Amino acid sequence: MTEFFQSLGMSYEWAWGLATLAGILLIALPLMLAVAMIIYVDRKVWAAINLRRGPNVVGPFGLLQSFADGLKVFLQETIIPSAANKGIFILAPIVTFTVALAAWAVIPFDAGVVLADINVGLLYILAISSLSVYGVIMAGWASNSKYPFFSAMRASAQMISYEVSIGFILVCVVLYAGTFNLSEIVMAQEGHGFGIVNGYVFNLLLFPMWVMFFISCLAETQRVPFDLTEAESELVAGYQTEYSSMSFALFWLGEYANILLMCMLNAILFFGGWLPPLNIDLIPWFDIPGIVWLLLKTFFFFFMFSWVMATVPRYRYDQLMRLGWKVFLPISLIFVVLISGYLMATGHYGAAA
Repeated sequence: MTEFFQSLGMSYEWAWGLATLAGILLIALPLMLAVAMIIYVDRKVWAAINLRRGPNVVGPFGLLQSFADGLKVFLQETIIPSAANKGIFILAPIVTFTVALAAWAVIPFDAGVVLADINVGLLYILAISSLSVYGVIMAGWASNSKYPFFSAMRASAQMISYEVSIGFILVCVVLYAGTFNLSEIVMAQEGHGFGIVNGYVFNLLLFPMWVMFFISCLAETQRVPFDLTEAESELVAGYQTEYSSMSFALFWLGEYANILLMCMLNAILFFGGWLPPLNIDLIPWFDIPGIVWLLLKTFFFFFMFSWVMATVPRYRYDQLMRLGWKVFLPISLIFVVLISGYLMATGHYGAAA
């Protein structure tokens, strides 16, 4: 895109700046539209599982319900509690929303279709996802209320518990791929399963890692059964309790942007990203654009997120901590050793080098 702007007579600096801005808008604007629609899909899946109708009034089939909800919160008054720390109270949802968008900079949607194709893309994702909890902590502390404060403490402990196991799971993927670059990780999965299946999930050593990664993604995004930060039964709505209007909406937008990110990471790290499921020419699906495959896989994982939310009861907090520290952490450490030993024994490291 930089070359295109240069062909219009612009200098390299202006061309690069406009190309970067255009790339950001090409990601951010469809992402905001996607967030609105997946909230609708989320509600429809819950309704179908619970034998209800879900949104079906605003627009055809209720498709405009999310936009109507967005207009409603936009027109509401922003109320700030008198005892709250006003600066941090306002800044918290902005931090949550901004961090959620920043993570998408390194996501490859197809071969070469990525805003920033950096060599440490996976480390960048891990760092950005760790920052997302700061918005929750800031909101909980600045609200000057017991329920949001308890929610913030839960969020910080929950993030630490599952970031550790996610880190070791990602180490296993990096060991196989030999790179931190997300595009190269996708290409390393081409024909990985028996020479015809694209995806690490069909590897017997990496399949348990994907199961743990998927469950950890639920915990990272505070989804059921790990929504202890906004548990209505004991915390009203957690860190969001004192928020209204667009500040409340920014938390929702950031939360669902993170959910979409984690669904897409499942597809990129374990299911071949933009690659078709099978690496054979007998079926004309190689003509289907890679971004279509990636979006279909992402939608499948989002459906699983919704399915879990509609069917699995919430964990107790001690169960949440036990699963993270006493189950996931030891298993992920063991698999790091097993995978390292297997790759050394089979000479995979030498081949990768």
